[in-house]
Amino acid sequence: PSLAPRLLAHKIQSPQEREALHALTVLETCVNNCGERFHSEIAKFRFLNELIKVLSPKYYGTWSSERVKSRVTEVLFSWTVWFPQEVKIRDAYGMLKKQGIVKEDPKVPEDKILPPPSPRSQNSIFDADEEKSKVNLRVRVPPPALISKHVHWLQEPNHHLLLFHFSSKEQEKSAKVSRRASTISEVSESVRCMDELLENYKRQEFSKSDQETLQTVVQRCEKLRPLLFRLASETVDDDEALAELLQANEKLTQALGRYRQAAAGR
Repeated sequence: PSLAPRLLAHKIQSPQEREALHALTVLETCVNNCGERFHSEIAKFRFLNELIKVLSPKYYGTWSSERVKSRVTEVLFSWTVWFPQEVKIRDAYGMLKKQGIVKEDPKVPEDKILPPPSPRSQNSIFDADEEKSKVNLRVRVPPPALISKHVHWLQEPNHHLLLFHFSSKEQEKSAKVSRRASTISEVSESVRCMDELLENYKRQEFSKSDQETLQTVVQRCEKLRPLLFRLASETVDDDEALAELLQANEKLTQALGRYRQAAAGR
């Protein structure tokens, strides 16, 4: 239950409308079929903030499609109806209305609003016996005939597993940091190159070669935007790194805006 909402939020924030809409459908289905542990996760500000980002112009609201934003609004509104006891959901929706992001409650047909979830304390896929899960995590002991040959394996099995676990985690973390730094650097270089080309255009020193280069830079900037979204969704626990990514996205958005303005003038 703690992992599923994070994965769904990542897909809901996708720049591809179809993917985001499918993720919202999966989210609604989960809410309607899973138990209280899942409901408590989606009612936390940590998850609600990810939905708010889709609507807020400070984050993804400027490029999220109207269909996606409409669906997100409908989902939040329906939760205020069927989960009145969840104060955080009500507060999050109220904040959106107060800021003018949601101007009025969506007119959702009664059959489209999520029905109150039926109790599934025993049948929910997330509420299965936790002891069964713990059994799967235990180190399996080899047959008696093999014990004498592998005494050292039995003595320190957890030690080796933990070393492998932490090593993999550190490598994954290092790869993310490297990928983030590389992307931010590429954004800065692309924005600088675009500004130089646009300056040449203003001075009427724009050759055919410059025009081709500019188109290449613009295409690269367009491809960098979804990459920044994905990196931002992976960096929710690091405020400093998230701020760098949002700043890079702001630079990219402004540079593309300057290009479109220049192209329209031409």
